[in-house]
Amino acid sequence: MTDPSDSQNSQTERIRQQYERRQALPASRYDPLEASVYMTTQEKERALIRCLRQSGLRPIADKRVLEVGCGSGHNLLEFLRLGFQPENLVGNELQEDRAAAARHRLPEQIQILVGDATTLDLENESFDILLQSTVLTSILDDAFQQKLANRMWELVRPGGGVLSYDFVYNNPSNPDVRGVPVKRIRELFPQGEVRSWRLTLAPPISRRVAKVHPAFYTLFNALPFFRTHAMCWIRKPDSRRSAQVRGTF
Repeated sequence: MTDPSDSQNSQTERIRQQYERRQALPASRYDPLEASVYMTTQEKERALIRCLRQSGLRPIADKRVLEVGCGSGHNLLEFLRLGFQPENLVGNELQEDRAAAARHRLPEQIQILVGDATTLDLENESFDILLQSTVLTSILDDAFQQKLANRMWELVRPGGGVLSYDFVYNNPSNPDVRGVPVKRIRELFPQGEVRSWRLTLAPPISRRVAKVHPAFYTLFNALPFFRTHAMCWIRKPDSRRSAQVRGTF
């Protein structure tokens, strides 16, 4: 019989190797001064603001956030810019070098935890937002993907939610990842109340058209079938609030 811990270790090691291979990609692929990159980033930021406005969590200054797979800290910096307080932000990263980069660029009040997110020693229901950005698509094993989703759900307090940004299609040129459509999100978080928005012009298209002129990003992105990602807000129902509402009738 296979030891479950061996299977999990193999999955985390595969993900580490995948990110190491990704580092070999041309630097221009992620250069924030390239039109295809900053147009994608700006669109994602607008979607994040829209999601936060509709989440019912304002005011946000006292809300706690954990990002699974925080990388070098870009998303946590964005949360700071939007008004979240550094002492309420926590990042988790599997790769030690990426965690070190996040530690270098982020305020010291932000806690950075290194290791497998499924084994994080954190108090259940202690965060208002659990953020994952292109992490679920890096997990090819259904059981391990579900295990991570379950742990994320445990850490979210009622009334809060999981904020997910990921691509929905398989990438035929990259066997290390697989798409996570909204249907799969609903399977991973069956108790959640899911709202979703499609966004992000397909990167191979955006790199070509935005090089001609940034306005072409907006033009092509107006066609829904060219959008490859989904941002989902998966709200954890607050049973106490529901009981109070029912009691008013």
